[in-house]
Amino acid sequence: MTAFNSLRSSKLVSWKPTGRLQQTLANCVERRGKALHSGKDSTVRLCPGFAGEGRYFDYRNNLIPASIDFVQVSPLCTTLCKNGFRLRTVEHLLSALEATGVDNCRIEIENSDTEEHDAEIPIFDGSAKEWVEAVEEVGLKVATTHDGKHCEKMAAHVNEPVYVWRDDSFVAAFPSEVGKISYGISFPQAPAIGSQWFSTPSMDNLFYTRQIALARTFCIYEEIEQMRNVGLIKGGSLENAIVCSASEGWLNPPLRFDDEPCRHKILDLIGDLSLFAQFGNQGLPVAHIVAYKGGHALHAGLARQLMRE
Repeated sequence: MTAFNSLRSSKLVSWKPTGRLQQTLANCVERRGKALHSGKDSTVRLCPGFAGEGRYFDYRNNLIPASIDFVQVSPLCTTLCKNGFRLRTVEHLLSALEATGVDNCRIEIENSDTEEHDAEIPIFDGSAKEWVEAVEEVGLKVATTHDGKHCEKMAAHVNEPVYVWRDDSFVAAFPSEVGKISYGISFPQAPAIGSQWFSTPSMDNLFYTRQIALARTFCIYEEIEQMRNVGLIKGGSLENAIVCSASEGWLNPPLRFDDEPCRHKILDLIGDLSLFAQFGNQGLPVAHIVAYKGGHALHAGLARQLMRE
């Protein structure tokens, strides 16, 4: 069976079978760590989900779907919000789940403050490596509905060019037979980063695991004090980000890739576009996605454009 009749289609996309069944985790797996912005510890438990239910968070018995419908604008991360409960920095986890084929998943979050309405996903080393390893630890299985049926996995194919932009930054999706991403960044204030471009071939699990998931988040050293003054990166350190100084270059080498910052932007993009997923189907659209100097807000903006009737 498929959830095709329930899909939120638009003139911009056509939903087509992928030739695969929806999947979920074979068992539960748990990770605990410190959050980047709040600096607080939290525990995340990934559990199998039923086919057609997609990915969703369970925080204090409040269910928050991993959907573009619940994205709230926030600086330097992607935040989901529903009924007064907020979950920050979901992008690395969702990127790993989307790329490794965990289509349906219940994501339970716990932190020490039982009255807190906000929670944040641990940052670990700043990449998606820990989440990919968590998925590999328990493996995948075919997901079933509550009555034991399977669901065919569908994917959205982009029919015509669509884009969002702000100043000299943009994210666009062009029709393509296969899904691929080209991303450009420009940091003239930090010559060690400078201008970079990275393009993926057709995206698959193996390429993501080896070439994208390992790329860590990055920041400019001279901007750290300003970010901390507005309550951000309280948990940031040289262990969970690569830091570049305008004058001194990289402060905690070696890099995992020469273009690690650019690859990390692709990691973020996949996580943000995973929020386009509906009913356990593929979130990342089948298109050639081209981005330049993008960020979480523009990534989410493209997902919203693709939802447009």
